[in-house]
Amino acid sequence: MKKVPLLFLMLITFPFIPIVNAQTTGTSPVDTSPVETTPADLDTRNDIRYNLNPSGTHYIKATFLNQTWLRLNDSNPGTTVMGDPRDQTFDIGLRRTRLQLFGQLTDRVFFYTQFGMNNFNRLNAFPGYNANGTPSNRKIAAFFHDALGEYETYRRGTNFLRFGAGLTIVGGLSRFSQPSIGSILTMDVPVFAQATVDQTDEFARKLSVYARGQYDKFNYRLAISDPFPIETNAAVPPPLGTNSTFAQRNHRKQLQGLFIYNILDTEDNTTPGYMTGTYLGRRRVLNLEAGFITQKNATWRREGADTTYSSLNLWSVAAYMDMPLDQVRGTAVSSYVGYFRTTYGPGYLRYNGLMNPASGTTQPLPGVGGTQGNAFPMFGNGKVVYAQLGYKLRNDLLGSQGTLLPYASLQHATYDRLEGGMNVWNVGMNWLMKGHTAKLSLNYENRPVYRASTTANLLSPSGRRGAWVLQYQVSI
Repeated sequence: MKKVPLLFLMLITFPFIPIVNAQTTGTSPVDTSPVETTPADLDTRNDIRYNLNPSGTHYIKATFLNQTWLRLNDSNPGTTVMGDPRDQTFDIGLRRTRLQLFGQLTDRVFFYTQFGMNNFNRLNAFPGYNANGTPSNRKIAAFFHDALGEYETYRRGTNFLRFGAGLTIVGGLSRFSQPSIGSILTMDVPVFAQATVDQTDEFARKLSVYARGQYDKFNYRLAISDPFPIETNAAVPPPLGTNSTFAQRNHRKQLQGLFIYNILDTEDNTTPGYMTGTYLGRRRVLNLEAGFITQKNATWRREGADTTYSSLNLWSVAAYMDMPLDQVRGTAVSSYVGYFRTTYGPGYLRYNGLMNPASGTTQPLPGVGGTQGNAFPMFGNGKVVYAQLGYKLRNDLLGSQGTLLPYASLQHATYDRLEGGMNVWNVGMNWLMKGHTAKLSLNYENRPVYRASTTANLLSPSGRRGAWVLQYQVSI
């Protein structure tokens, strides 16, 4: 218990460095200039927005986003759908449907809320099953993803310091741990970077107190979070065994941080946490990034008759580039490469399939669950290298119908329960009808499948499967 106040003190004092510097140069530590000037590359004329003052620096804004998927998936071995074997599935679903309401109420006070649902398809729309395995309810409840208030204590030019608290995605590890899903370069984000998603968080959000700021070219955010119990994630917790799983006892707080050095343009900091996938050539961004998440006694396992706890220690280093190549023609490039060290605890391995189109399997694997459908070992104790690259073609490529943006991504993971490295790759094409406001994405994903190894507690590769997804995104 004594460590929590110490961590809180670290959170409070570290970001005040720019304030101390301001005082030593004779400037005021609190500047009442407008909190956020509108960047030249952002057009607010079509926003759903109500200005609270004549200059528009105080406002309330609403947004909407919907991502619809049509998917053809080659099933993992043994896959069943409501008891029927399926080598292949076709499904239609809503990957994300979101409403945002946020605003700058005064020069210093900001609020942010987001409401919506995720992964709504023929199977995942059901919150529960009857004893015979049939769906019990067709209606799914949407929920608040974010609800927070923020206060700015300092601003001078582009430098600022803000404190906030509530349910939020603000945190550490990487930019993909807190992505702006409406501006994704690839069709979807690398979910492995949302390391505890729906285990000890609410779809990557946690109840947190945080500080975030900008000092010259240096952007930072620090958070103390209160993780949710694993027992409340609507699934039966895995039994205590020889492999690490999230602990059900000895709850501890979580410390997170992300640090970004902006070599060229500074990124937008209006909303807390959410980081742009690609600016489509509107900015010249080149960043070096490092982040971490740490929590004591986060996982447990059985060693003989004893219960052993392990700390969650995750960190990453990365480089991100997004910039125009030819401003007249509108061509642009976007790229990212990152190294992730994911220490959950010995033997930790978690399968996950986005909006999984299947409900069960006749070929379960030892020590893991949820291996059906499109799932693969997304999270594990080990290390990951992730890279993505996209190229935006000229603006008038399709005349009044927009342009194209091809992309590719690779997740290479080395987890201690997998024999050899695991590669999951995606290639696709975005049809940008009107930037990110209306776009159609065709994506092909190729993933490995596994079987029980002859070596105890390991899984060995047993072929590969693929999935085609057509996504239509509309956003306001």
